[in-house]
Amino acid sequence: MSNIEAGGYSKQYADFFTVTCLAWKPILADDIFNDIITGSLSFLSKASRANIYAFVIMSNHFHLIWQMVGDSKREDVQRDFLKYTSQQILKILRNEKSVVQEELLVVSKDRKFQIWERNPLSIPLCSGQVIDQKLEYIHYNPVRAGLCKYPWDYIYSSAGFYYNSDMRWEFLKHCDG
Repeated sequence: MSNIEAGGYSKQYADFFTVTCLAWKPILADDIFNDIITGSLSFLSKASRANIYAFVIMSNHFHLIWQMVGDSKREDVQRDFLKYTSQQILKILRNEKSVVQEELLVVSKDRKFQIWERNPLSIPLCSGQVIDQKLEYIHYNPVRAGLCKYPWDYIYSSAGFYYNSDMRWEFLKHCDG
């Protein structure tokens, strides 16, 4: 196959990946759920399934720049990542008997509750200019939302890694856009 495989996807490029919470509910406002996402990103990195270049977790969505590694297929990694994180979030909501869980009730053949909207956005980043644009978009997301004055002040983001060499998120690799 050429650089672009079936479905228009190429492993040679990193992807800009956006996932939205069901109906834009602010499920990720609680740090415990953000820790599930960052823990899963750490696992994907350590298991050599994906390189994680950038991320930001907002209250109702998150963005990543990631790239599959070796034989890992994007659709498999994406499916496993979203399934695992949703199961872990639902487990906590169930254990806490949270009213939020009832807001996530869906009428579906394959699930009773749903955390993520279906069909997340995934865009291959084919040039350094596009990568730089997406890095800035990710890092300034919390600033635009009024959550911080400077991107590196927002904890659940890779901005500190890029601007201040903060090594809090050991799974991050530098993306030379």
